[in-house]
Amino acid sequence: KEDGTRPLIMSFNGGPGSASVWMHVAYTGPRILNIDAEGYPVQPYGVQTNPYSILDVADIVFINPVNTGYSRVLEDENGEMLSAEEQKAMFFGVNADIKYLAEWLNTFVTRNERWRSPKYLIGESYGTNRVSGLALALQEQQWMYLNGVVLVSPTEIGIERAGLVEAANRLPYFAATAWHHKKLSADLQAKDLYEVLAEVEAFTINSYIPAIAKGGFITEQEKTDTINKVARYSGLSKQAVEQSNLDISYNFFWKELLRDEGKTIGRLDSRYLGFDKKETGDSPDYWAELTSWLHSFTPAINHYLRTELNYKTDVKYNMFGPVRPWDRTNDNTGENLRLAMAQNPYLNVLIQSGYYDGATNYFDAKYTMWQLDPSGKMKDRLSFKGYRSGHMMYLRRQDLELSNQDLREFILNTLPAENEAARYAR
Repeated sequence: KEDGTRPLIMSFNGGPGSASVWMHVAYTGPRILNIDAEGYPVQPYGVQTNPYSILDVADIVFINPVNTGYSRVLEDENGEMLSAEEQKAMFFGVNADIKYLAEWLNTFVTRNERWRSPKYLIGESYGTNRVSGLALALQEQQWMYLNGVVLVSPTEIGIERAGLVEAANRLPYFAATAWHHKKLSADLQAKDLYEVLAEVEAFTINSYIPAIAKGGFITEQEKTDTINKVARYSGLSKQAVEQSNLDISYNFFWKELLRDEGKTIGRLDSRYLGFDKKETGDSPDYWAELTSWLHSFTPAINHYLRTELNYKTDVKYNMFGPVRPWDRTNDNTGENLRLAMAQNPYLNVLIQSGYYDGATNYFDAKYTMWQLDPSGKMKDRLSFKGYRSGHMMYLRRQDLELSNQDLREFILNTLPAENEAARYAR
């Protein structure tokens, strides 16, 4: 709209190597793909109006980094292509990605006269690394300050959680998924999901992590008690938990939970079901949710761009582009986000996660939020919202409405009042 003071949302997906298609035609944009109320493909393929889009409160730019969507590496001023190593150094790594995108955002904002607009970054999955790093890069290299950063299904953003914490943090996700598939005991199934998760989270923090920490020197009684509890909350057998030494892998869980029914469950959204060539083994043959999504997203984005937006080209729209190997060294994006928040009193962070996401599980997201600012001085500027869906929570119609409303409220609540200064009071 012709208003240089309207909030501006700069939107990224992840991968790395993923186009912005997912949030573009399924979450915040004006048009969303044709799917059923739970997010499954339907024909005819195409798009429909998004009645919940946040365009009523903000403008959105969907950004496809190099080699995703229609974005490509161009020849240099001499008409020569950069070598693979030169491309990697310029584009394909945690910090290279942040550096060139910060420059691009400066150019976009300048050309479109949006310097006065309150600005927000939203990133999904690996896009959360990207926007966390960009928050500081924009401030320190482009002198561009933000009002908010939204982390949708966040990765670890460089915040360490390996070992026993990583193992224990899976349990609340296991419990949510088992509850959804009705694999818990009758008393747990009778409770609402939120009530179950509160109980499992408390056990994870107070009992499960300490039990795993004791390793082979845990007492027999504590080991037995822990096995019983983990089996109760995960929907797996006591034998499976014991044989895993209390450390249950994702792959095993996705294969094991519905093994007795001859089914596997999805990784990015464990509501989705698949089946394998053999019921034996410890990992699914394929990811049921990803094949489902590509089934519906690919026709929708190509139809939308060519038919409704009238952008026609023979260049292939890369749902996933060639960006690997990706340089993951020196990933300090979480710390960069913390520092950006400390430097900028206006900057707030919203985390959105699906309870049935096994790729970037919701309890890991909570843990990341807790560890982002160990001082606790900025915790009133950090918030978490959970949804009864998976990695792309917005595919479920009820959560499409709820998640957009949460975004809308976040934007409106982080616009300072007139003459409200960006300062810390004593």
